[in-house]
Amino acid sequence: MSDSKSIIDETIKSNDVVLYMKGTKSMPQCGFSSRVAGVLNYMEVEYQDVNVLADESVRQGIKDYSDWPTIPQLYVKGEFVGGCDIIIEMTLSGELDTMLGENGIKYDKDAADKIRESNA
Repeated sequence: MSDSKSIIDETIKSNDVVLYMKGTKSMPQCGFSSRVAGVLNYMEVEYQDVNVLADESVRQGIKDYSDWPTIPQLYVKGEFVGGCDIIIEMTLSGELDTMLGENGIKYDKDAADKIRESNA
């Protein structure tokens, strides 16, 4: 196992929610990362952000790890959930709430409802 793969593996296993993104949760560096971080921040989900721009081996490594070609990538309890479009769809359908709830992840239900209302 390469260094980047073991680092990625450890990060995903030691944090309930991990977002591999371009930039950080406070300073996203691309629109897609910004949208997913924005949803998680607004819903008050505690998560570990990993800036793939800071390390090329992680940037490529996470794509190999998940066999998913794009960033951002969201992991919950060690499972790959998806990228921007999937997270937005899950948020709007309520699937993200269900998944977070089933995994014991705290989030603001009212905020999740507001996102859906504003996108209805």
